[in-house]
Amino acid sequence: MPRFTTATEQPSGDERERVIKSEMLRLQEVQKIVQTVDDPELPNVSVWDLGMVHDIAINDSDVQVTMVPTFAGCPALEFIERDVREAVQTLGWVMSCTVAFTFEVPWTTDAITKEGKRQLKKHGISPPPEDYHPGEMWTVDCPYCGSDYTSMENVFGPTACRSILYCMACRNPFEAMKPVIKDTPSTI
Repeated sequence: MPRFTTATEQPSGDERERVIKSEMLRLQEVQKIVQTVDDPELPNVSVWDLGMVHDIAINDSDVQVTMVPTFAGCPALEFIERDVREAVQTLGWVMSCTVAFTFEVPWTTDAITKEGKRQLKKHGISPPPEDYHPGEMWTVDCPYCGSDYTSMENVFGPTACRSILYCMACRNPFEAMKPVIKDTPSTI
């Protein structure tokens, strides 16, 4: 879940309550508009549902969105930055929006929401396996028929984050998102 921060000074009493409600509404507006921005390589899968939004900070009418890239060399980062900035700037009260990517927080496939996984399947891409541990063989279910009778055709797919597989049951080729997990002492 992304963090949300504001830079507004905290007044007291009823004014404080009014300011807090106003800030929460603005944060919700930014969150809602960011949820409409799709990953340019995965139509219908929002950057929000991919778990890429790390922080949203609001300072009066300026918004700073900090995001975590799914892969360091992802060629879509420039487009994602532009699309998020333009979407946030459609809000009437926003004067400026900056989007930055951070590598301090690693992105993992655990950050993908249930809606993101549902949209991946709808797009013909199997979501990464859950509870994956490095070194383990990962099983991928076919996004079309749900069968686990699949084979890896090429670990390198059309993008760095996807592989190409084949379903032996329904005989459809499909893509699968590669599992990315957080490094822990047992995985290094």
